[in-house]
Amino acid sequence: MDIPFKKIAIIGLGLIGGSIGLAIKRFNKEIKLQGFAKSDLTLKTALSRGLVSEAHLDLNQIDQDTDLVILATPLSSFKRIVMEISPILKDGCTITDTGSAKSKVINEIENILPEFIHFVPGHPIAGTEMSGPDAGFEDLFDNRWCVLTPSKRTNLDKLNDVKIFWENLGSMVEIMDPEYHDKVLAITSHIPHLIAYNIVGTANDLANISKKEVVKYSAGGFRDFTRIAASDPIMWRDIFINNSSAVLEMLNYFSNDLDKLKSAIEDNNYEYLEDFFNKTRDVRKNIIEAGQDTQKVDFGRGD
Repeated sequence: MDIPFKKIAIIGLGLIGGSIGLAIKRFNKEIKLQGFAKSDLTLKTALSRGLVSEAHLDLNQIDQDTDLVILATPLSSFKRIVMEISPILKDGCTITDTGSAKSKVINEIENILPEFIHFVPGHPIAGTEMSGPDAGFEDLFDNRWCVLTPSKRTNLDKLNDVKIFWENLGSMVEIMDPEYHDKVLAITSHIPHLIAYNIVGTANDLANISKKEVVKYSAGGFRDFTRIAASDPIMWRDIFINNSSAVLEMLNYFSNDLDKLKSAIEDNNYEYLEDFFNKTRDVRKNIIEAGQDTQKVDFGRGD
């Protein structure tokens, strides 16, 4: 297999960053792998689990000969990190990211990025509701999509290198327009998470139903759907802020459909409800069958 990057730095050693480290080591143990995090405990856990070969708190300790930098931190930290490490990195170094919102992030990073450093925006569509350095595992990306969203400025050779990198980690790679990516993820991932958080909040706020009853009588649907509401709050705060335009657009569509359902319930409209449920059941069935045929990811899992 090709090895486009021999010295890699992972900034952020949670679920995604940690899993990247383990997947890299599974692929090629000879790659020099640095890790960076904000706490000594995270560094200690990362080293004990073998997520990286060496770990640091200070970004100034990044190897000047690094070939690839992977941003696996919350979106709001990207600009600060890029500004801090750019003066250290060598000519030709590539930076990629794992963020779930692209358009706004691309503009922000490319406005501050030196011309001699390349940025290849990326988004591995994989994850769980767990977070932290204990959550990562080496096969997280196996047969999962990684979407790369190049801009007009993206170097095509570096884009291909990052594509090969993710394929080596087990991912299927697709190239997608950043704005289109943001709309797709808004409806397939971001809004489902928003709804899950909201349902849990509503259940918690009900004055006439105790928390004990919510826990005791929760059906499988409530537990399964709201599982994703256990995801990292900071990560999701940043996703909604950075993909606000696409999320609000899709949320308007969703709200309109919800209003129609509300009206049907108020009007005892049996026919509308049954037709709607039949139609959406068939759509869901077709989506699952298509996903099984092409090994596509379940967008509802994680980020």
